[in-house]
Amino acid sequence: MNRTKGDEEEYWNSSKFKAFTFDDEDDELSQLKESKRAVNSLRDFVDDDDDDDDLERVSWSGEPVGSKTRPGSFQSLSDALSDTPAKSYAPELGRPKGEYRDYSNDWSPSDTVRRLRKGKVCSLERFRSLQDKLQLLEEAVSMHDGNVITAVLIFLKRTLSKEILFRELEVRQVALRHLIHFLKEIGDQKLLLDLFRFLDRTEELALTHYREHLNIQDPEKRKEFLKTCIGLPFSAEDSAHIQDHYTLLERQIIIEANDRHLESAGQTEIFRKHPRKASILNMPLVTTLFYSCFYHYTEAEGTFSSPVNLKKTFKIPEKQYVLTALAARAKLRAWHDVDALFTTKNWLGYTKKRAPIGFHRVVEILHKNSAPVQILQEYVNLVEDVDTKLNLATKFRCHDVVIDTCRDLKDRQQLLAYRSKVDKGSAEEEKIDAVLSSSQIRWKN
Repeated sequence: MNRTKGDEEEYWNSSKFKAFTFDDEDDELSQLKESKRAVNSLRDFVDDDDDDDDLERVSWSGEPVGSKTRPGSFQSLSDALSDTPAKSYAPELGRPKGEYRDYSNDWSPSDTVRRLRKGKVCSLERFRSLQDKLQLLEEAVSMHDGNVITAVLIFLKRTLSKEILFRELEVRQVALRHLIHFLKEIGDQKLLLDLFRFLDRTEELALTHYREHLNIQDPEKRKEFLKTCIGLPFSAEDSAHIQDHYTLLERQIIIEANDRHLESAGQTEIFRKHPRKASILNMPLVTTLFYSCFYHYTEAEGTFSSPVNLKKTFKIPEKQYVLTALAARAKLRAWHDVDALFTTKNWLGYTKKRAPIGFHRVVEILHKNSAPVQILQEYVNLVEDVDTKLNLATKFRCHDVVIDTCRDLKDRQQLLAYRSKVDKGSAEEEKIDAVLSSSQIRWKN
């Protein structure tokens, strides 16, 4: 999207955008790529701030995840994948001449920059020669004020040919970084592409070209555009994510067409009981996995919509897969599937429960999905850390677990304290009394 002179002035006068500053933090691909960006998108089911693998809040709303741009670095793939522009603030450029009252043609470049820094309205039109314009830019850079630098760059962009502008900025790296940031903010993809070609910055050129997929709404056309991006000169890591993005959208198109047909036919129970909230097209990988675990959990691995197929195709880690599958099946109250998810069998045929995400997290997710107390107690009992087990059992009123654990610890005081929390005359109170009166237990206190 290219902006006219009036658009650029409105950009600053409206104060809707956040200007580039020297204090912006380095994102450096810290966000997950679009195909894997929803690692933190299951917060309706998990609440563990200390674990980077939390997968919370899955929806089909398609809300994008924004990111910040580092001064001195080109836009990373994760930045390029964000549909949401950053918001900025900057000083005003010149208003129509009729509005000027405090106007002077005698301001030096230094005076003009100081006025801009104070947010004063002033015109830059008196700086007509290339030498004057470059001096104005150098004064702005020396002030270390990103807003002022960008304001001057808008003026230079409007009054210099792009060849001259690019040539002069190539040897002025601070100003160059501000121009790149500004062009990304306003979505001037064409000028960005021209600039990166001039600078022979091929990876940034590829990223800028790739970002154009965000403007393509038709899924088939977006898929074909992504296919053209696969051979571009990305880094090895980014090339893999571009391939994943293409493959994921290709899968989603197939799944969407099939599921739309099944839902409209009204003959599939899962779609009748739980109508889809929205299309799966353009959703992140983990959202797609959740959708697959919700609607297609029992499908054979050979089908595109099979959760196991998705796991293998995109090399989803076991921990992430289990957490996502648990959230989906618990939401459906499919407790048999939950049990099978954590049941393993050794070569002798013995079974045991195993949870790569930790049974304490299993308990939290089950409780958020209103699991019966019998199921909760089973998984609370599997928590290895005694203190954690007691805390969870107390929190979720798993009485038998609390009583049995206090008995095993021979902790009379804690059991007496818990007795006051159960209902009078209840079976739990009777059980506590029976344990307290037992002559076979040597209490510690």
